[in-house]
Amino acid sequence: MSTSKVIGIVILAIIWIWLVWLLLSAGGINLKNILIAAMTGIIIFVPLYKKYFGKE
Repeated sequence: MSTSKVIGIVILAIIWIWLVWLLLSAGGINLKNILIAAMTGIIIFVPLYKKYFGKE
């Protein structure tokens, strides 16, 4: 895996963490917001994991 791909995934993860933090700070920590954060994480990171780490 090249350095540019690792940097791209790290930047995407940082942006996702920032957006989840905004969601939880604005809407409060409740089950709905936690589920939204988990689902977006799955939608974003599972395909990336399968693409870059699954075919080793």
